[in-house]
Amino acid sequence: MTSPSLSIEELSVRYGDVSVLDRVSLQVRPGEFLTLLGPSGSGKTSLLMAIAGFADVTGGTIHFASTDLTALPPHRRSLGIVFQSYALSPHMNVFHNVAYPLRLRKVDREQIRRRVHEALTLMKMEQFAGRGVHELSGGQRQRVALARAMVFEPAILLMDEPLSALDRKLRE
Repeated sequence: MTSPSLSIEELSVRYGDVSVLDRVSLQVRPGEFLTLLGPSGSGKTSLLMAIAGFADVTGGTIHFASTDLTALPPHRRSLGIVFQSYALSPHMNVFHNVAYPLRLRKVDREQIRRRVHEALTLMKMEQFAGRGVHELSGGQRQRVALARAMVFEPAILLMDEPLSALDRKLRE
């Protein structure tokens, strides 16, 4: 049996005196698709934020392959994330929002142009590349956030309600 792609062992996260994750363990094998279900406030988003490196882990470990991610900063993890709030930069247009993860990784300009175009085409958003995010509908913003999360071909894609603002046809 192969080792898990993502291994979470005894993970705990606290916000002040409140424990939001208490010794959570799970393993996700290569190629698996995992969905977290639970009521509001059950820790789904907190778990994703901990995996992505945006929540301080107070106990346990997060491993991807043989790498301990627990203390790595978010930009050093090969993870794409789509936040429930989209987290798009309002001062950047659609193209620059999608290009941002590639620029962080020092990808050359021509490859950035090509990969952003491919990602926007996949999301049926190529005609909006020059628009500001404030000019987009909720569903369009969500597609930009999905394109940004996928453009650098992350090893793992984390999504927090990524399809909620999309109609049925676009979800498919």
